[in-house]
Amino acid sequence: MDVGELLSYQPNRGTKRPRDEEEEEIKARRKQASAREHGRHREEESVALEETDDEKKKLLQIIERDGEEEEEEEEPLDESSVKKMILTFEKRSYKNQELRIKFPDNPEKFMESELDLNDIIQEMHVIATMPDLYHLLVELNAVEGQVVALLVQNLERLDESVKEEADGVHNTLAIVENMAEFRPEMCTEAAQQGLMQWLLKRLKAKMPFDANKLYCSEVLAILLQNNDDNRELLGELDGIDVLLQQLSVFKRHNPSTAEEQEMMENLFDSLCSCLMLSSNRDRFLKGEGLQLMNLMLREKKISRSSALKVLDHAMIGPEGTDNCHKFVDILGLRTIFPLFMKSPKKIKKVGTTEKEHEEHVCSILASLLRNLRGQQRTRLLNKFTENDSEKVDRLMELYFKYLDAMQAADKKIDGEKHDMVRRGEIIDDDMEDEFYLRRLDAGLFVLQLICYIMAEICNANVPQIRQRVHQILNMRGSSIKIVRHILKEYAENIGDGKNQEFRESEQKRIMDLLENF
Repeated sequence: MDVGELLSYQPNRGTKRPRDEEEEEIKARRKQASAREHGRHREEESVALEETDDEKKKLLQIIERDGEEEEEEEEPLDESSVKKMILTFEKRSYKNQELRIKFPDNPEKFMESELDLNDIIQEMHVIATMPDLYHLLVELNAVEGQVVALLVQNLERLDESVKEEADGVHNTLAIVENMAEFRPEMCTEAAQQGLMQWLLKRLKAKMPFDANKLYCSEVLAILLQNNDDNRELLGELDGIDVLLQQLSVFKRHNPSTAEEQEMMENLFDSLCSCLMLSSNRDRFLKGEGLQLMNLMLREKKISRSSALKVLDHAMIGPEGTDNCHKFVDILGLRTIFPLFMKSPKKIKKVGTTEKEHEEHVCSILASLLRNLRGQQRTRLLNKFTENDSEKVDRLMELYFKYLDAMQAADKKIDGEKHDMVRRGEIIDDDMEDEFYLRRLDAGLFVLQLICYIMAEICNANVPQIRQRVHQILNMRGSSIKIVRHILKEYAENIGDGKNQEFRESEQKRIMDLLENF
């Protein structure tokens, strides 16, 4: 409400006391007045009362008019009011920057502009709740231009020991999260403008765990999602070390609250995301990330299943070769094979299934078989022959488990396809892709990994392993043909996200394994 006119209004005989006090005063003055003054006073009083009535009418008019304005202001934001808000923000931000440059050592000179800027930023919070108006931020260049840079500048000077300023940090992160959700491409700009650096600094600050630290971990995970530029930036800012330091706390201790566990998962997700970039695999190796994850696997805390996922990301593909060799050097085979032999009965981490556990373990073994050379490869293959080839028996047990699951899923999908054809519906490529993804989710991907491990160990010139695989297949009435079919389908779909050269060389390698199976 615009109260300027109301506040500046000056009545002719202004009094700020209530009406009751006015009447008491008039009575008192009547008693004190002499008979001679009495008539004159009554005359003045009637004039005063007339003026008071006029003043009241004026005041009521002002209040009613302001009330109408207030009602108008409370109406939902429209495009013109948002544009006005953004233009006001730009004007105030430029003025603030100008004064800061002009008087860098005299905060008093730019304090008022700072408060004005803060006011408009607070007003702009309402835009965060109205996604249909976000496009205006983009059209008016507010996102690319000043907003994120100023928000980060604002974060730098907030003191979180003061509750109001800690709330300010939380609100600022909420604005960034909403912007990122509406326009994912702004994540790169935000990170480059100092947000990534501030988040890492805040995560490693020696402060008790709180809601802001949790929110920082969430925003970091969002910035890194499907964004190689930000993954590279995090690596350059020594962010891999920061993540490893923060996660090392959970090596021997479980998170004390559900919120702290959520933060731990966000940090693990951020680490997995970063490891999709080959340059960060090297930083992870040098930062002794393998040793930390290996220790977590041995400690059997909540962090174990996430550590398994990180190892999977660190070793997969040709970029994981160095990590695979190092893993064997730090005696990682002693850690991974007990997890292969027996999936934990109770998965402590909420949301982690037995299937996910077996998928990560099989993926790690497949990566080791793909990447290891020389002595380390021999050590790995020896594991499959020790204790009367018990690891081969376990591999075949998993093979039949997932083969049964796949056959059930395929039967259901075939039924659906049959119904679609009967209804005259066309099964196009998109539909086929959807069916394939459903099959992967039902366990096909784990089955493909198991078949790949079978092909690798049968091609290793160790007669004992090959004989055991064929013996178990015959005993269970299965055949090599099924394994070949599964691997052929795997080869056809491999490396969709990689370059063509990589894809072709991987397909040839897998087909060569099949020839000698």
